[in-house]
Amino acid sequence: MISDGDLSAYEAVKHTYVNALIKNLIHSGKFTNHSSMDSKDENINMFLSKLSSEQYENNLVTKEDFDEQEEQYQQSLNQFELQSCTRDQINGMSLIDYFKAYMLHHTNQIIAEIFQKLTYFRLNMSHRYQRSSSVKAVVGVSPEVTIDILHCPFKPEELSHLSLCPSYIRSNQSALQPIKHRETQIKNNLKDIKDKVKRQLTNYCKREPPIARMNQYSELLEDIKDKVKRQLTNYCKREPPIARMNQYSELLEGLLRQHYLTPLSYADRMRAQREFQLVKSIRRKAQRAKLIIRVCDKGGGLHIGNKIDYERKAAKYRDDTKAYQELSYNPLMEIFTNVTNAINVLKNDKQLNLKNYNRLMPKRDDVRLSYMYFNPKPHKVHSGTPLRPIMNTIKAVTRPISDFLDELIRPIFDQYNKDNTIIDGVNLIKRLEQYATDGHLKESTQFCTFDINNLYTMLPQDESIRILGDFLRHYVGERIQGISITTIQKLAEIVLKENAFVYDHKFYKQIIGGAMGSPFTLTLANIFMWHWEKRWVRRQKSKNEIYGRYIDDVFFTSNEPIEVVQQLLKDANGWHPNIKLESNIGGSVPFLDILLPNNNGVLHTSVYHKPSAEPYVVPFISDHPRYIFQNIIQTALVRAIRYSSTFEAFNHERRAIRLMLLFNGYPTTYIDKQFRKIFVNYITSNSILPLIKNEDEFFQLRKEHMKQPTAEHSQVEARIAQFEQNNTDKIVEELIPMKSSTTNKRKTKNVPDKVIIHYTHEKRFTTMKKDMHTIFEKAFEGYGLEAVRLIVGHRNSPNSERELIHKRPPLKYLTLKQ
Repeated sequence: MISDGDLSAYEAVKHTYVNALIKNLIHSGKFTNHSSMDSKDENINMFLSKLSSEQYENNLVTKEDFDEQEEQYQQSLNQFELQSCTRDQINGMSLIDYFKAYMLHHTNQIIAEIFQKLTYFRLNMSHRYQRSSSVKAVVGVSPEVTIDILHCPFKPEELSHLSLCPSYIRSNQSALQPIKHRETQIKNNLKDIKDKVKRQLTNYCKREPPIARMNQYSELLEDIKDKVKRQLTNYCKREPPIARMNQYSELLEGLLRQHYLTPLSYADRMRAQREFQLVKSIRRKAQRAKLIIRVCDKGGGLHIGNKIDYERKAAKYRDDTKAYQELSYNPLMEIFTNVTNAINVLKNDKQLNLKNYNRLMPKRDDVRLSYMYFNPKPHKVHSGTPLRPIMNTIKAVTRPISDFLDELIRPIFDQYNKDNTIIDGVNLIKRLEQYATDGHLKESTQFCTFDINNLYTMLPQDESIRILGDFLRHYVGERIQGISITTIQKLAEIVLKENAFVYDHKFYKQIIGGAMGSPFTLTLANIFMWHWEKRWVRRQKSKNEIYGRYIDDVFFTSNEPIEVVQQLLKDANGWHPNIKLESNIGGSVPFLDILLPNNNGVLHTSVYHKPSAEPYVVPFISDHPRYIFQNIIQTALVRAIRYSSTFEAFNHERRAIRLMLLFNGYPTTYIDKQFRKIFVNYITSNSILPLIKNEDEFFQLRKEHMKQPTAEHSQVEARIAQFEQNNTDKIVEELIPMKSSTTNKRKTKNVPDKVIIHYTHEKRFTTMKKDMHTIFEKAFEGYGLEAVRLIVGHRNSPNSERELIHKRPPLKYLTLKQ
């Protein structure tokens, strides 16, 4: 709040500005014979020099200063007004009154800005006082960036920004851009949204006349029903009226201009500028010192390392795996030619239909050479912080084939290998609880885990393609959705063998394994491991033990002596020269994000946090939509409920979640509100803290959440359901070949009754969604779109990972030369 003393001070500012400008008018010749005003010139100039915003804010010009000046000039001003009011009339109003009205308007604007600045600076002073007060001394705890260099060039405020986590988004990024750039953003957004609305409304209008109306008509004129239906259907295939689209375009442009061109408040602008300068400074220092900033593998935070160290570790990785062959030329054109020729051959041999041919054929202007980068593993610091290779293949020549094969084959693996696949932590807990219920969990039961080193990289290419064929023939026969297994193997060979990339301005071809980042590589790795683990699965089933795999991490149980288990692992290490294991055996082991202790034959489970993991979540000050923060809290709390087998373990994790959220700036009231949503049926509305009181309530809550499918489980079930539906459709077509064409003609696409558009979210666009709904309803009112639902989605501005981490090589290495 602004005090009475401040108001008096600002009134003094206003009058002094008026007096000073009157003085300037006198000097310009518009007023004469006012020597009494001239005699004060020197004093006026001295005082005006104190009135800069910096002087007022930093040197604290006091109310007494203003009172002194006011007393000196008030008498002269009154005399001046009396002399002026009878002269220089304009429309019956004196010039001095015109001048006062004009100055009052501008003075009020100045006052409003000073009020805003004063609020901001008082808030800063309050924060500084709280931090420096010995009475309120607290220990600061927050996530920290991992620094793996001898000399760190970054200042504390820069390290603090880096510690905000890779997903942090600076607020109101577009507000700092020049007007010309914002105008371009408005045009791009306008065109994108207009095109989406026009296309989706046109698709919505491509529908047949209502069935009830056509049935009523057919009773009257059966012979011409088909002709009328066809003509009405053609009539419905129309675009929205131009006048409506023009009105919508005008309303949308006005809305975008209002949001993009409205200036920020002083406090928001200061914060945006400060963070922008920090980002520029971090980039400049990292480039000058030859540092590499990366996201920690499985850690969530940022890692700062030396470029020379990264290059040394990358070279060691290539030497150890022997999976890459260095090339002396850019192989992109060669790969493009090989892939297009191979796909043309498959089409000419009638192994691909026209639809699949068009999908798999790469587009010359769109393709890019893949590139490799590495993420550090600080949780393996005892091994010298090794690196995990990642391949960016989003625009690779073989990417359409990889996506196609993954969509075609992964549901088959999900369907037929679900008993030996661990979907997520909840899936493993349910299997262990059933294992204990069946009486197999004993005091001597050992929990064992192992992971396969460099699984993707070490896949033998030819052998993996052969195993792929064996797997598909074993479960689905010789064809999948009309494509022969031989054709699928040829496509898989293209994905594996036409794989090259650039790293550190050098070109490489992968000669072993698949690209870590290509969708099909994951599916192929799973199928290769399906073959490798067959004997292990048979052995575990014969002993009523659990065996499950999550990609390259395996969990199994054993009631045999530990020496037998160790020998089994040793033997498995020799089953294939490319598959090497790292194992862990004990009565208590971590797996994925679960801690699994066997307490004298009683199963206990809880959430597991790696020792190197920082308490990272998206900071509350990040420029994300508000629902993101709700999802973060609810996801963490629901995971704690599901993973905790005891009330004590749950309370421990609940406290850890609260601390983690507080570390990342979440207000206590906001945390409590989200906790209440989860505990709503187990706490009273007037309870002070959102806490579950006893074990019975907790176990009832856990039972409810364990029944609900997880997101990962839902995705797997959806893929399996789609695979089964495709198989059913294919069987029907084969059983009734004569009717298939008719069925296809009658089968119409289920056009969704919704329109989906997107905008780039920023903190200042708080009413954007609501405003977009309003203008859509206004523009298309009465057009018959009452059943159409407008869905306004959002895109995020660049986060810290995109702003600070440079991965992509120069474009000249990635594109085809024209």
